[in-house]
Amino acid sequence: MIVTHVTEPTAPPAYLYGSLIYQAMDTHYEILIIGGGTGGIMTAATILNQNKQAKVGIIEPSESHYYQPAWTLVGAGTFNFDKTIRPMSSVMPKGAQWIKDEATGFDPENNAVTTKSSGKLTYDFLVVSPGLAYDNSLVPGLGEAMDKGVVCSNYTDPKHTWDVLRNFKGGTALFTQPTTPIKCGGAPQKIMYLAESYFRRSGVRAQTNVVFATNGTVIFGVPEIKKTLMEVVDRKDINLRFGYNLVKVDGPNRIAWYKFADHVGEYNHKDVKTEKDGDLTGIHYDMMHTAPPSLAPAFIRNSPLVNEAKWLDVNIHTLQHNRYPNIFGIGDVAALPTAKTGAAIRKQVPVVLNNIDRLKKENKLGSKTYNGYSSCPLVTDYGKMVLAEFDYDNHFTPDPKLKQMLITDSSKESWRLWMLKKYGLPYLYWNKMLKGKEV
Repeated sequence: MIVTHVTEPTAPPAYLYGSLIYQAMDTHYEILIIGGGTGGIMTAATILNQNKQAKVGIIEPSESHYYQPAWTLVGAGTFNFDKTIRPMSSVMPKGAQWIKDEATGFDPENNAVTTKSSGKLTYDFLVVSPGLAYDNSLVPGLGEAMDKGVVCSNYTDPKHTWDVLRNFKGGTALFTQPTTPIKCGGAPQKIMYLAESYFRRSGVRAQTNVVFATNGTVIFGVPEIKKTLMEVVDRKDINLRFGYNLVKVDGPNRIAWYKFADHVGEYNHKDVKTEKDGDLTGIHYDMMHTAPPSLAPAFIRNSPLVNEAKWLDVNIHTLQHNRYPNIFGIGDVAALPTAKTGAAIRKQVPVVLNNIDRLKKENKLGSKTYNGYSSCPLVTDYGKMVLAEFDYDNHFTPDPKLKQMLITDSSKESWRLWMLKKYGLPYLYWNKMLKGKEV
């Protein structure tokens, strides 16, 4: 039934699709999806491509859908931020019911999800894909400094990052990250490589020290990619500091404070200003870029669906919940020992849908499994990129389709890979992935 307004205060909520408002009278779904990001939209679109009669609901409160992988390029002044945004209504698959609301809790024993204003929704199968939440309070002082002055993050405001780069006049350019899991673990260093190039263009590189302080032990875990990136580090004269755990930020005095891990080490030392405070070491910065501390959304963390670390507790190969067999997890919120990227979702969705289909028809899991595939497009300069594709064991697993682009070794810097990042991947995202088409 199509309506233009709701007059009764007790009427069921309205769900927006395109330019029309549909009154949703039902609260039970064959497949209920939490999250209108990459995972949720791709899952719904693929289901409906296969069965247009499937009853699919998507719980998502946001009005906009973002293509966040391009924000690295936005922060370096080489991509239009406005082109990374589309109305959520424009990406909702035809036939899916958009429940424009927030999920607030779970009752898995009764196959139900509670919402902020739509009441309780029930399901045959539940796909959980809400993405990550940010919590700057995990690094005291970061919230007060983030996206202001000389502290920036492509994760939250890439336009401010570009402002910071353009206004930088030299000194210590600090690139860092928290100890929590983050989206695309390579992102904090991508902007560093582009920033270093921009500093050369703007004439301030000679009076600049570029520092990468990370809690990790190596620049990248895949040997083939590590080799190339260390060559980039040498070419760009970047100081790497490993085992640096960011614990607090002093915004007014521009100091990032670190506690050392057991594996602390340094490569290509730069004599930047530091100071000690007990067991903490502070690096003085003239600009700083960081990823925000990340964790699962509160309604996930406080639910019966999580493991001890408060991530969605799923089997790492089947993506099926370890205690509730009709619940599956996709994307960043899932407790999977691999990088949290959109490329990983591309491989996870077919596994989840194959399992749901077989469970419906034969009451057993399907034959497809997830091997931990993830991909990190590592931009190393304006016009150059490396494509890290890998599995749970950090084996380098390049896509054979790259040969169609005349790319024989994607572990090496390539202009063709840069073109893929800037033009090819956004096109594939909007026109293939979100349409539920194989990429």
